Amino acid sequence: MNIFFQQVLNGLTLGSVYALVALGLTLVYGILHIPNFAHGALYMVGAYAAFYLVGSLGANYWVAMAGAAIVVAALAVLSDRLIFHRLRNAPPLHDMIAAIGLLLFLEAGIQAIWGAEFHRLAPPYPQIVRLFDLVAPAQRLIIIAAAFGLMFVLHLFLTRTLTGSTIIAMAQNREGASLVGIDATKVSVLTFAISGALAAVAATLFAPINLIYPSMGHLVIMKAFVIIILGGMGSIPGAIVGGLVIGFAESFGAFYVSTNYKDIIAFALLVLILSFRPQGLFPSGARA
Repeated sequence: MNIFFQQVLNGLTLGSVYALVALGLTLVYGILHIPNFAHGALYMVGAYAAFYLVGSLGANYWVAMAGAAIVVAALAVLSDRLIFHRLRNAPPLHDMIAAIGLLLFLEAGIQAIWGAEFHRLAPPYPQIVRLFDLVAPAQRLIIIAAAFGLMFVLHLFLTRTLTGSTIIAMAQNREGASLVGIDATKVSVLTFAISGALAAVAATLFAPINLIYPSMGHLVIMKAFVIIILGGMGSIPGAIVGGLVIGFAESFGAFYVSTNYKDIIAFALLVLILSFRPQGLFPSGARA
């Protein structure tokens, strides 16, 4: 039972982090239809920002998380204003090429500053929590609680606030939203800021149990694209459910099959599910 519980815990940890990254990605795609491949680099920059704030400036872990979110949100907005906004009338392929170029630029910049070696963020909560016969690392419980708490806050923001409603309206009908006076530029800036902040928070949550290095965003962004395709392009519930599905599949697959195939499982699952549901798990419904 304890072994099974550990795999459930691992699946929830991975799934909640993947869902946060995929949420930011699906927000940008749902509203602006930009496949932002640079989102993985923003995730990586968030981890390095938190690492610098904690390691060099001695900041508290949660303060470092907030600082990393602000830094990456600003960087995401800057990328929108300087790159994607200028390509709004260009063919879609130009957005993809620009995103890949931004990814390579950010990775090269980080490597020039910190080098190519691996770094580690010391776990702020190294304690072990014991409940009956079950044992769980406190850091993993913190990751799950914080990630789901942030998802709930995002849900309330999108569904209960006027600003959130403008984001959903823009996602559902961009032309119609513009006709009723919604500022597309303001929505675009806000969407990129939220997307960047989610990536930074996900990276900071995951950094204490993972290594930090310049190319750490590659596999994460590939899985995030798998998740949003699996869940339904632009679907917020789909991003959350898809993240959890991939997280559980990796956790149980690594334990019961082999850790060598852990990263392949996500792509195999994508092919399997899309062969039965080509439109994804949530092809319609709440989108942003």
